[in-house]
Amino acid sequence: MKICFVVNNVETETCGTTVYLMHEAKKRKHDVYVMGVGDFYFAQGKPLSINSTYVSKNAEIGSPQEYLDALQSSKAKKKRIIATDLDVLFIRNNPTEEGSTRQWAEQAGIAFGRMMQQQGVLVLNDAFALSHAFIDKLYFEELPASIKPNSIITRDKKEIMEFFESHKKKMVLKPLEGSGGRDVYLIDKNEKNLNQIIENLSAQGYIIAQEYLPAAKEGDVRVLLMNGRVMEKDGKYGIIKRVTGEGEFRSNFNQGGTGDKSPLTDDMKKIIEITAPKLIRDGLFFVGLDIVKDKLIEINVLSPGGMDHFEEIGLPNFSDTVIEAIERKVEYKNLYKGNISNQVLATMV
Repeated sequence: MKICFVVNNVETETCGTTVYLMHEAKKRKHDVYVMGVGDFYFAQGKPLSINSTYVSKNAEIGSPQEYLDALQSSKAKKKRIIATDLDVLFIRNNPTEEGSTRQWAEQAGIAFGRMMQQQGVLVLNDAFALSHAFIDKLYFEELPASIKPNSIITRDKKEIMEFFESHKKKMVLKPLEGSGGRDVYLIDKNEKNLNQIIENLSAQGYIIAQEYLPAAKEGDVRVLLMNGRVMEKDGKYGIIKRVTGEGEFRSNFNQGGTGDKSPLTDDMKKIIEITAPKLIRDGLFFVGLDIVKDKLIEINVLSPGGMDHFEEIGLPNFSDTVIEAIERKVEYKNLYKGNISNQVLATMV
């Protein structure tokens, strides 16, 4: 199959989950392309096309890092492709990582992805679902209250302070649009810079004030779902515990968190059972759930990661599991000749 991965910028991409998936697709002899969100091309009266980067099929690549090095070197090749010549567009860019000078890039991947989807290319995750879930922390709030910590979303300082008082003067504050644990604060009665923190966050947009979960001090668990089910291979699950670094309450890898194994608990199963029907209905193929004990604290539908840490804690790579699932979707699409919608195909097992 011909598959293209959309990233923020090819030159600045790092060796994470997306590169692992690209490397696996290449190992399986697929035509693999990568593009930044600025590499779409549209002209009236002409088909939508993309300016892609790729590594020759004959190139000997031993690891995901070597694959990324080749993509970012003079060995990489460039090719303009008519969008409809692709079988799959996998949207993997993270809008929240775009800086203030690239606001144009935040929704470009999803917007052009919708166009390609309407032209018959299989788009993962479903581009219209991504449009709906673009602010994933707001999409998170559509899930049942029983599996979530109590929270409010506001830009009103008074409402935040009332929430603080009603939760025994302990809460977590974070921006509605953010990722990687940036600008996330644990606030308690000893916090002397609360006014400044609220002002800083409100300058960025809406603020989430969330109930503090004491179990969070032990870290959280990232559960990767595919087609609404936890990824499984050789009796092992795509689950990684993210342990907080010293003196830090955030467990994100970007904030010094480290990985460890975690079993699939009954609490996790319940959260997945409640969450999965919505994800399947919406066409969200590849999703990350962040869980603390019996509560879902975040959902990542835009660019879930963590697979690059699996091997270091003794888990299988899982990249082949993901690519095999995509291969089946392409097969279904070809067999049914466009009679199954992208939304249904995206989560079809």
